[in-house]
Amino acid sequence: MNIRPAVRGDVPVILQLVHALADYEREPDAVEATPDDLARALFPESGEAHTSCHVAEVDGEVVGMAVWFLTFSTWTGRNGIWLEDLFVLPEHRGTGLGKALLAALAQVCVERGLPRLEWTVLDWNTPSVEFYRSLGASPLAEWTTQRLVGDDLARLAGAAR
Repeated sequence: MNIRPAVRGDVPVILQLVHALADYEREPDAVEATPDDLARALFPESGEAHTSCHVAEVDGEVVGMAVWFLTFSTWTGRNGIWLEDLFVLPEHRGTGLGKALLAALAQVCVERGLPRLEWTVLDWNTPSVEFYRSLGASPLAEWTTQRLVGDDLARLAGAAR
């Protein structure tokens, strides 16, 4: 098992994972992204990427992803990370890859001094909701957004080591 930042050569498999996620979320026809779209977003020709991706590998094969970007909170006056998509192929779930991907993002937060790691989850996705709760994430009042802060964020970042 290996968690690492994505490289340009991962774009085709990342797009395959996006399609698999769309199937899982009951939106199989919703994906409009092309390999070129993802390559431009993740690896722009000039300037810094505004979107990032970490991948999970098993025996050298990419089987999971975490696509994320920086947010900003006027309340904290600092950036945070927004997890856009977390997905692990069904045959690799329950092996710790999802937690390892989130731990890698928590580690990015801690290393950069970012106070928040946030995301949303579909209300009907009970396995994911339970998984996030097991990590210490909690829903914001009247929101479905999840957040890891403080000790829970640091604990998860520590799990990446």
